[in-house]
Amino acid sequence: MPTIVHFDVPADDVGRAQAFYGSLFGWTFEKYGGPIEYYRIATAALDGSQGVNGGMGPRGAPDQQVMNYVGVPSVAEYLERVAALGGKVVMPRMPIPGVGSLAICEDTEGNRFGLVDEDEDVG
Repeated sequence: MPTIVHFDVPADDVGRAQAFYGSLFGWTFEKYGGPIEYYRIATAALDGSQGVNGGMGPRGAPDQQVMNYVGVPSVAEYLERVAALGGKVVMPRMPIPGVGSLAICEDTEGNRFGLVDEDEDVG
């Protein structure tokens, strides 16, 4: 069953946001090796096992909010399902080299979410 596999937290002040979430939840942050200011977030479940991990970087637009990404077998297939169920494709499928592909959708209530699949041959 598809489930949330990643989340992104946009921040106006990344250091301030890291201090907040680190103190509140114990999340840890590791700089991503790419050219942009982006940090991986490590979380843990209540039993101490690995939780859903995420990322944090500068807010890209004034209205950008936390985004959840759902892992699916095929982004292309799920984009068809989104449209058939009355949702919208906000950002079409794009490759993420070495990972798979990604798309951003909007549900029937105006909530945005991401779809991601794993296909390391993409891109």
